[in-house]
Amino acid sequence: MEEQAITLNAVEKRFHHKQVIAPLSLGIPTGQLIGLLGPSGCGKTTLIKLIMGMLKPDSGTIHVFNYVVPHEQLLMDIGYMAQSDALYTDLTGAENLHFFAKLYQLSKKERMERVAYAAHLVRLTDELNNKVINYSGGMKRRLSLAIALIQNPKLLILDEPTVGIDPVLKQEIWQELIRLKEQENKTILVTTHAMDEAERCDQLAILRSGHILAQGTPNELKTKYQAKDFDEVFLKAGGTIL
Repeated sequence: MEEQAITLNAVEKRFHHKQVIAPLSLGIPTGQLIGLLGPSGCGKTTLIKLIMGMLKPDSGTIHVFNYVVPHEQLLMDIGYMAQSDALYTDLTGAENLHFFAKLYQLSKKERMERVAYAAHLVRLTDELNNKVINYSGGMKRRLSLAIALIQNPKLLILDEPTVGIDPVLKQEIWQELIRLKEQENKTILVTTHAMDEAERCDQLAILRSGHILAQGTPNELKTKYQAKDFDEVFLKAGGTIL
């Protein structure tokens, strides 16, 4: 039986009496790249915040690496990239990276190595001494991804990580995510609308109105629903257009 990095059991969440996450159960195996696919408002970001411990479920349980969420240890184990950038715009890119690295109590040598690695991955090395207020939207997304990687986490949770990033860099980032999964056994959970990104995932969970409509490998889902792409899978599974 596969070891589970994330286990959700009958998790439910409501806001102002509106059900955002229906009673939902989901297991995410260690060392896999999992995609959450669905239209805006389907519950993807809420589900991620529940897994992170940023929101408390109304019912059900969430475990990450066998810890009940929330748990202090998970602050070190999870790298998180939000849909909206949370950066200190009056600081430089380097100052942002070093600030977050210090939160994880890395040694000076570790901080220097992790900052250099993360900045190189997202092609920001030459921009690190510039203030973030002068960064473009795409550069801010790249810096947010670098921060998510800074402490070398076991689990990466990335909410729309490549929005606003050029196609060449997007390809390089996905190559690195796959390398992290295959060579470092990291578990990666990504939300996406992009069909090419969905194809790269080991498994997909397709959401609508807080329900999982379908789950499986990309090929399994397209075969099951006799679909040529995931827009068609979504429609045939009972959703609306992505």
